[in-house]
Order: sequence, then structure tokens, then C-alpha cells
Amino acid sequence: MEQRISFNTKDRPEFVKELRSRVNSYFKENNIPKTANASMVIKTIAMLCIYFIPYFLVVFNVFQNPWLVLSMWILMGIGMAGIGFSIMHDANHGSYSKNQKVNKYLGYLINIIGGSSVNWKIQHNVLHHTYTNINGHDEDLNADPLMRFSPDQKRRKAHKFQQFYAWFLYGLITISWSIKKDFIQLERYKGKDLLKTQGITYQKAFTRLVLAKLFYYSFILVIPMIFSAQAWWMTLIFYFVMHFACGLFISVIFQLAHVVTEASFPKPNEAGTIENNWAIHQLYTTANFARKNFLITWFVGGLNYQIEHHLFPNICHIHYKKISKIVKNTAQEFQLPYYESSFWGAVASHTKLLSKLGKYDTI
Repeated sequence: MEQRISFNTKDRPEFVKELRSRVNSYFKENNIPKTANASMVIKTIAMLCIYFIPYFLVVFNVFQNPWLVLSMWILMGIGMAGIGFSIMHDANHGSYSKNQKVNKYLGYLINIIGGSSVNWKIQHNVLHHTYTNINGHDEDLNADPLMRFSPDQKRRKAHKFQQFYAWFLYGLITISWSIKKDFIQLERYKGKDLLKTQGITYQKAFTRLVLAKLFYYSFILVIPMIFSAQAWWMTLIFYFVMHFACGLFISVIFQLAHVVTEASFPKPNEAGTIENNWAIHQLYTTANFARKNFLITWFVGGLNYQIEHHLFPNICHIHYKKISKIVKNTAQEFQLPYYESSFWGAVASHTKLLSKLGKYDTI
């Protein structure tokens, strides 16, 4: 039976109270909502254009040169990642709009890039955000036997090379989701009775998933194969390249936030209790990177401000830069960590941790 996890609510509750008070005051004093603003709407349009415009250029054969067509598919991969980072992510957290119907329908955008909104909400919102870096509960750590992301996982011989082959595997993640992972997850969530967290039955979720996959493959593969001037096998290759570009972007950004040398991997005691309260647990298991890089911040939907996102998933990412100063100062006042680095510093930290996890049982 899976161990039930709880957090130590007696661990410095004054930090949580003070932090929430300061962040709420920021929005109240500046008379701004916690949801999307005009900049967010412009970004939404931009990300959708990066995905759909190349698609229609391919389907209507605007370009005949295979290399130009390939570049359109790569742009679509970038658009896929952008939609996931900057639109779907906020919407499925309910932070894009005050209108939950808007969040609901924008959240469905994950279906047009090959994923499942139901599975995403369970894996990401319920499991990852609640049990960050806790082995056996945070499914973002699950990559056995190919990868070892936690010192609490079994080390295998191949793992000593994982810092080298990880980058190729990262590129395969979204194509895995689109083909098989969603079906495997749905069965697992049925067995763990997690579908009730989304207020949906297994039969309804399975039917939606099948229909979503049929629509996705008709849209992304069948139509281009029929109307594009490229040979069908070339379209398949371009489709793979699109997913590889998207998967690499998404995987790297999420790994740099948690699977780095600075972050910890807490273990519950025999009673299933984590040493810290939930908010402080997020500080110990999460790291920011490239906070001053406008382009990265814009493209990844503020997920380089991962600390702010984990502490305030109900706030649209467009506000993370502003509230990060509040979060950092409050954490320092309470002598709590606030991990941050440059983008390449985070890449180096992630690579170093992969190397350690591949060579040693404990780190």
C-alpha cells in the first residue's frame, strides 16, 4: 500500500502567513488582478501563431523546398512548447482567467499538441505540486529504468552515462505522451482512484482521451500527409523532429527547476510526515534560473520563476517577476533558502547531479 504523505503544519507557519499577506498586499495596493493581463493575451496570440501559421504553410504547400518545410515543423515544435508553457499551464492551474470556463477551454489546448488535460492536471497539479521531489509520489521523477532522478531510486549500471544520453531521451518525451503514456497514466490513475480529483469517471476520461488522440493525429499527421507535397515518410520524419524540439525544450526547463544539486529530495518519516510544512518544502526542493533573461522568461511562461509558481500556482505567471522580490526577501528574513542561478549555471547543476546520481548510491 502506498504511504500517505503529510506535511508538518507546525513548522514555522508564520512564514507562510507573512508571505501570503505580503503578496496579497502587492496586488491589492496596485489594484491589479492575479490573472492574465493584456501582455498575457498578446503572448497567447503569439504562441498560437507560432504553432498554427507554419502548419498551414505546410498544408497549403507555400514552400516546396524540404529544408524550408522542415523549418516550419521545427517552428511548430517551438510553438507546441510555447503553448504548453505560456497558455495551457496557467489555464489548467486556473490562473489564466477569473472565468473558469476560459481556463477550462484554454486548458484543452494541451489536446491539440498531443497531450491530455485530465492526466496533466493529476500528474502536475495534484502529484508534482503537492509532493515535489518526493520519490514514489512526484511522478515527474519517474523515469526508471532509463534515468535516475532521485537518490531514493535504484541505481543501475547504465545510469553512469545518463548525463550524456539524457538530452536525447528528453527530446522523446512529448512523442511518448502522444502515443502511449497518456493511456498508461489513465490506467494508473484509475487504480489509485485519482480521477475523482478531476470529477470524472474512468469511462468518460477514456472516451475523451481516445477522441482527443484521433483528432490530434488526424490534424497533425493525416491532413499534412494528404495535402502536403512532401512524401508521407518525409512528413513522418518532420513530425518526429517537431516533437523532439518540443520535448527537449519542455524537459530541460522542468528539470532545471527541481533536478539540480541545490534542491533536496526529502523523505517522509515512518508516519509519512515530511519534516517541513508544504511551503517551506517547496523552497528546499525548487530552484529559479535566468530571472533577468527577458526572452527565456517570456518563452517559458515564467517557469524559470519556479519558486513563485510552486508557492502561488493560482497566480498567472505574468506577475512572477514582480512578486519574486517579495518571495526572496521574505525567505531570507526567515533564514530560508531561495535557490537561483543563470540558465547555463542551472544546466551545469543538472548535469552534475545526473552524473552523481549515476555513479553513487547516495549523494
